[in-house]
Amino acid sequence: MHTVVVGTSGVSAADVVAVARANARIELSEEAVAALASARAIVDALAAKPEPVYGVSTGFGALATRHISQELRAQLQRNIVRSHAAGMGPRVEREVVRALMFLRLKTVCSGRTGVRPEVARTMADVLNAGITPVVHEYGSLGCSGDLAPLSHCALTLMGEGDAEGPDGVVAPAGELLAAHGIAPVELREKEGLALLNGTDGMLGMLVMALADLENLYKSADITAALSLEALLGTEKVLAPELHAIRPHPGQGASAANMLAVLKGSELTGHHQDDAPRVQDAYSVRCAPQVAGAGRDTMAHARLVAERELASAVDNPVVLPDGRVESNGNFHGAPVAYVLDFLAIAAADLGSIAERRTDRLLDKNRSHGLPPFLADDAGVDSGLMIAQYTQAALVSEMKRLAVPASADSIPSSAMQEDHVSMGWSAARKLRTAIDNLTRIVAVELYAATRGIELREGLTPAPASRAVIDAVRAAGVQGPGPDRFLAPDLAAADAFVRGGHLVAAVEPVTGLLA
Repeated sequence: MHTVVVGTSGVSAADVVAVARANARIELSEEAVAALASARAIVDALAAKPEPVYGVSTGFGALATRHISQELRAQLQRNIVRSHAAGMGPRVEREVVRALMFLRLKTVCSGRTGVRPEVARTMADVLNAGITPVVHEYGSLGCSGDLAPLSHCALTLMGEGDAEGPDGVVAPAGELLAAHGIAPVELREKEGLALLNGTDGMLGMLVMALADLENLYKSADITAALSLEALLGTEKVLAPELHAIRPHPGQGASAANMLAVLKGSELTGHHQDDAPRVQDAYSVRCAPQVAGAGRDTMAHARLVAERELASAVDNPVVLPDGRVESNGNFHGAPVAYVLDFLAIAAADLGSIAERRTDRLLDKNRSHGLPPFLADDAGVDSGLMIAQYTQAALVSEMKRLAVPASADSIPSSAMQEDHVSMGWSAARKLRTAIDNLTRIVAVELYAATRGIELREGLTPAPASRAVIDAVRAAGVQGPGPDRFLAPDLAAADAFVRGGHLVAAVEPVTGLLA
């Protein structure tokens, strides 16, 4: 099994995906353990002084003015976890919770939080045991950290609340810890606060979204090329010299991908009659510009994620000179913005894909294809309602593109009077990515059928490879009407699992 070693300088996006989705094992570096011990010594020294220090010997948020006596501080740390574990709604996916916990461990190991080494080791042990705290959909405003979600995770470390075992069965957390030989954590000064105060949930979802979108943007370039081919469009608009004069990197990459897929096609540039087609419709001709803008948005989001992965997000923090200072680094705005940007770009990519599908199905615009790609139009409806489903998904994606980060709801008696709503931005982006996958799958289904209906013309070798692979995966080709949902589900799984890209790249080489 792959092992991820957590040090003091952050982790990579690949590390997050490995832990969240592939159950990679976690180890703490010697450097991290030493940094943890050093920072803890500073916190212990401050805790012994009579002067109040926020998070060490005071209450929290709007209650920070109260100085807490030593005999009540352990109770204070337990109480903040219990009271903040106030999530509601459906359970959050296992991969999200694992990313959330791993990223909080990453910050703890930075040596900037004042948490003892044994707390960090327990966090790693829980993840390595496959124990997943029960975290709920609602409870984070994306400021002062993803508070409720992280609190439910901290509650599991204390042996309280519910968690899911490696067998997928939910049980009391204390029982699961005992079954794996893990002792519950007895929290000390600052530790409860340090376990709750980070942007880890929204960051974890951003990292996984970028991994999913990388596959989807390549897939969308492929389906756009297949649609162009099925519509007898021209590949001349994909020429590198045209994209060089508007040098957006994403646009050039998408055009190059489409051109690679179409290489060797006998379908492009043909017409169904003697009337020359001067230009293809925007949804075909401008595919690289739209997908490319989304790719460039992803590049910016990836830069933000990389910076955040290298950050230590907590309040207060232990500085290298020994000071413990309050700060506002827990505010989720940088992450929230790019989560919303990605949802906007995904909605537009889904929208242009649906327009190409609709064109393939309309006999007045498909350049000689049968109505709705039906076998016997009138008796058969073909893919008419597949496009309805695709349109419904696009409509929802437009609603999901409304920014969450433009909202703010004051909390904590107006102490926390401006919040990022980054968790909400992340949650809706996950739904948008699910929908985009289905939209691309419908275009794939329509475009491959359209190509197969162009009898007498040979598709590009890459297109042929896609058709062969998708048919082998259970997505049937042209013919009389049949129960369509299983075909669409198989197409969805084909795209979602990366099989579309995998079918093309042996022919084209690696896509950008």
